[in-house]
Amino acid sequence: MQESDETEGATVLVVDDEQDIADLYSAWLVTAHDVRTAHSGTEALQVVDGSVDVVFLDRQMPDMSGDEVLDTIAEQGIDPAVVMVTAVDPDFDIIEMPFDEYLTKPVSREDLLETVSEMLVRTTYDDQIQEYFAVASKKATLESQKNTSQLEASDEYRTVSERLEELRQTADSTAAEIDDFEAMFQQFPGSGLSSG
Repeated sequence: MQESDETEGATVLVVDDEQDIADLYSAWLVTAHDVRTAHSGTEALQVVDGSVDVVFLDRQMPDMSGDEVLDTIAEQGIDPAVVMVTAVDPDFDIIEMPFDEYLTKPVSREDLLETVSEMLVRTTYDDQIQEYFAVASKKATLESQKNTSQLEASDEYRTVSERLEELRQTADSTAAEIDDFEAMFQQFPGSGLSSG
């Protein structure tokens, strides 16, 4: 794939039961992306498919919560990047949820566009690196909402911290292997990996 394909023209699904918010987010995103909009969890599940790259998902909706939509998407084997966009302050339950990023309302146009770009870049990485970013996001989200004593008292926070460290060590060793591999090939002219 070419680099420009990774960062432009994504298919984005905006899910929010407040029509004004959904339409505003869609208007912001449609300048750079193909946008679908759903005003309920049920409608979201009707329009999400394998062609959707990124889902912005409201967590509190009356017919079907964002948490339920998230679980159903995962069960269906559809694998878009999912960004929870919500006014709900995150609690430790987010650790087990299969999302990639968590944005707390209000969000700006720049927040949405930058998040789409970041999600598209992440999809170019292998599953382990993608998990690293998702776990890091959850840890950072909790740290921004909880005080030190709450974090220290939480088994869930300890678990996510340990998992992040495991993933970091794996990523570091993988990066070292890649560096060694590239260094080896840089010795050969015409390898395409030389820095010149």
